[in-house]
Amino acid sequence: MRAGLRLLERNYRVAAGPSRHAGEVDLIMQDRDGTLVFVEVRARADTTHGGAAASVTARKQQRLIYAAQHYLLRHATPPPCRFDVVAIDGETLTWLQAAFDAG
Repeated sequence: MRAGLRLLERNYRVAAGPSRHAGEVDLIMQDRDGTLVFVEVRARADTTHGGAAASVTARKQQRLIYAAQHYLLRHATPPPCRFDVVAIDGETLTWLQAAFDAG
């Protein structure tokens, strides 16, 4: 929020989808330019095994995309969107903007 994003939803969840797993988005924010930002927050004690960012696997990305698509159904004309990851490794926080896309 210090970066100018406005919180719209926290822990947005949807029922099981095509992969038979529910989708969840930790934070749904709106950037100053109107872009919807779907944020996955991951924390790890350290960077062993690749760290927090590496834990956002392709499967996890698909679940996030599924939940984002569900959320976007409430918009007649969906705004621009992006997927960010906030990775917390021990005491280090890294904000990866546009970490992956739905394409």
